[in-house]
Amino acid sequence: MQNLKKLLESNRGILLDIGCGEIVRPNFIRLDKRKLPGIDIVHDLEVFPYPLPDECCLTIIASHILEHIKPWLFYEVMNELWRITKVDGNLAISAPYAGSPGYKQDVTHCAQIIEATFMYFDPKYPLYSGYRPSPWAIEKGFPCWQTTGNIEVVLRKIKNAKKFKTQRRK
Repeated sequence: MQNLKKLLESNRGILLDIGCGEIVRPNFIRLDKRKLPGIDIVHDLEVFPYPLPDECCLTIIASHILEHIKPWLFYEVMNELWRITKVDGNLAISAPYAGSPGYKQDVTHCAQIIEATFMYFDPKYPLYSGYRPSPWAIEKGFPCWQTTGNIEVVLRKIKNAKKFKTQRRK
């Protein structure tokens, strides 16, 4: 935790791995709701706000965690990730493609993610106008489905996003 405090004080930004479990990525601060060895921040992603200041993350990795978020909280989680990401920072997402065997095998998977899911978060797509969450730009090409049954995308927090900012849903 001392390392996290020093990183936050430097204001350079942190690399954050959310829902990482026992996976260790070098130079990343690890956040998980389970108190496992080496976890830097014990926190449930469905509880708001996260114990991190605004715009403190350069990069966030969300590898095989967002499909576990209750669908009615998905926008709030994405808005909270937006809050803690620096402008032009990235959110790298990997998840099992909705309906794939990898999605169906785990009974705790509840949020279904496909290519169009991320169009709801990027203002350049018509789907964005339905909910108007805190905006992201689809950065790394278009979300791609892989033969492994996973979907991957990199989102970038949009500059001057305050004009898009919305109130939290209740």
